[in-house]
Amino acid sequence: MYIKTLTIQGFKSYRDQTQIEPFSPRHNVVVGRNGSGKSNFFAAIRFVLSDAYTSMSREERQSLLHEGVSVTTTLSAFVEIVFDNSDNRFPTGKDEVILRRTIGLKKDEYSLDKKSASKADVMNLLESAGFSKSNPYYIVPQGRITALTNAKDNERLALLKEVAGTKVYEQRRAESLRIMEETDSKRSRINELLEYIDTRLAELEEEKEELKEFQEKDKERRCLEYALYSRELEEVTETLEEIEEERRAEVHSSNVRREQYNDREKHAQVRLFVQSVVAYVRTDILPRLWNNPSRRQEPNLPPSTSPVKAPSQSSPISSAHVPS
Repeated sequence: MYIKTLTIQGFKSYRDQTQIEPFSPRHNVVVGRNGSGKSNFFAAIRFVLSDAYTSMSREERQSLLHEGVSVTTTLSAFVEIVFDNSDNRFPTGKDEVILRRTIGLKKDEYSLDKKSASKADVMNLLESAGFSKSNPYYIVPQGRITALTNAKDNERLALLKEVAGTKVYEQRRAESLRIMEETDSKRSRINELLEYIDTRLAELEEEKEELKEFQEKDKERRCLEYALYSRELEEVTETLEEIEEERRAEVHSSNVRREQYNDREKHAQVRLFVQSVVAYVRTDILPRLWNNPSRRQEPNLPPSTSPVKAPSQSSPISSAHVPS
């Protein structure tokens, strides 16, 4: 496996699309004067193969885009690497593997064999070919050798662990311990929550029994209230009927008494009229008849009736009794 073609566009000092080929299957040397883009050429390869350019801010992304004198502003850049896969180091079953990474101001895009792919898929493919994150020394950047020769003992030990691949296990161990601590903490909280739930369930069970008893008592209460209301309604209905009967009887009695009163009043008026007539006759007519002998004559009375005597001086006519 080796790099066959490298294509760069818009990345750092490479404004226009630049395609570099061919590459030797063994060794390749890039030479040039200062500022010719040797470091950017190397950074472009790292940009695709390593995880050095991850979790970047907007300013860091902007620094990877071309900023030279140009009419248009560069908003995105890409680097594409074509690998010779004749030894099938990449498990794709193809003789060539094309990897491309496009960077913008907000996000990155990856493609594998001219098809869109996720970052995880590309990283897994590189991992299967030996580009492992646990051993990042498949790419040695500028100044790394000088730093290694001047490193202290503890730094060299860390370097050996990193090269041997043990650092990743230590990191995994630390991550596992952290996960275990978090799990223990979560388990403690879960146990506390379970205890609270058990306590609450017991309380709810008691409340359930109390509610069931209350519902039974409430049902009995409503039955008793219904019976009482029904009895009271019957009693009130009977009382109202009795009152209505009494009212009707009183109305009838009042009508009868009114009729009797009217009859008595009529009889009294008749008696008063008769009395007034009789008194007028006795006090006015009869004395004038008795005092005038020429007009006095024996009245024609029935045989069974005796003639009316003239009133004496001692018995005034006003004291005569007229039967009713």
